[in-house]
Amino acid sequence: MNQKLEQLKGNLIVSCQALPHEPLHSSFIMGRMARAAAEGGALGIRANTPEDIAEIRKNVDLPIIGIVKRDYEDSKVYITPTMKEIDELMAVKPEIIAIDATESLRPGGITLDEFYAAITSKYPDQLWMADCSTVEEALHADQLGFDFIGTTLVGYTEQSKGDKIESNDFEIIRSILSQAKHHVIAEGNINTPEKAKRVIELGCYSVVVGSIITRPQLITKSFTEEIAKLKNKKN
Repeated sequence: MNQKLEQLKGNLIVSCQALPHEPLHSSFIMGRMARAAAEGGALGIRANTPEDIAEIRKNVDLPIIGIVKRDYEDSKVYITPTMKEIDELMAVKPEIIAIDATESLRPGGITLDEFYAAITSKYPDQLWMADCSTVEEALHADQLGFDFIGTTLVGYTEQSKGDKIESNDFEIIRSILSQAKHHVIAEGNINTPEKAKRVIELGCYSVVVGSIITRPQLITKSFTEEIAKLKNKKN
């Protein structure tokens, strides 16, 4: 692994993403968001779409985990679901490409095993991250040979509904770490510095933090909801 990627070890990756319906949706803004993250000490960026990645590259010299989020009618998978998205990302060459590595079938009824075989055959030198939602999915991705195993989708799939990545001192992460051979990246609902510190302490290679840093509408909502509780008490 090259030096640029080794800098991720024990450090923070900031997810700089804004979807079309969000107020900060703009490649220009994501580039500046990445610069702000770098100034704060982040040593990696996770980004959505080739356009955002290209703009981020103009602003920071940090390793990037690239994805393309796209919905398909015949599949629940939306994080880099087909070869089309892989090809788009390879045009901007992120250091790592992350894909949904859950048990759900991809568009066209393609399994994860089939898709992984196809992408690694086409792009044998690319590094891959598995976005998983359960311990079983993470260990399967590890066996397939993904370079990085992520907890990105814990609680977001039918099979992980109700699960929380931070519950019982990150039990899911500890279970994956005790069995996986490849690097584990903690991601998903890590919304305090203390939680980020804890997953590194447990042995994760690095930690991805997103919304609590880069989505001001959600950060604002957390404040207004707390204040609203006072109003409800008075009523």
